[in-house]
Amino acid sequence: MAKRLWVERNKDGSWDAFSEDGAHIKFGKDRGQFTPGDLMKIALAGCAALSSQFAIEHTLGEGKGAKIVVGGTYDADNDAYINFDEQVLVDATDAGLSDEDAAKLKERITRHIDKGCTVKHTYVQETPVRMEVTIKK
Repeated sequence: MAKRLWVERNKDGSWDAFSEDGAHIKFGKDRGQFTPGDLMKIALAGCAALSSQFAIEHTLGEGKGAKIVVGGTYDADNDAYINFDEQVLVDATDAGLSDEDAAKLKERITRHIDKGCTVKHTYVQETPVRMEVTIKK
């Protein structure tokens, strides 16, 4: 079972998200805060980062990683993102890779992300959301 998450509103109008294991992030709609749409993009980028880490470190060395940039096309009429664009940027300038080795690394990274990124798997399929509203009296 997935860990339990929840959000709570702050007096200043921002929100805090918590997990049962102690993680925390602040979000909202004000300047300097991540919006829920931003968090969707961060989830996609973070998933690609974690999924690609082994392939990159195996080739470039421990502690190496990718910079992952995610954008999206927002459809205001439907209040939804209609697609995401993800760029995985790997700085291998110090590794002296041949063209063949660079192509192999690119293919391994792609394969690892395609296999292991739960967020990407979720976004590319229709994902129903069940909601229940409870009013405490």
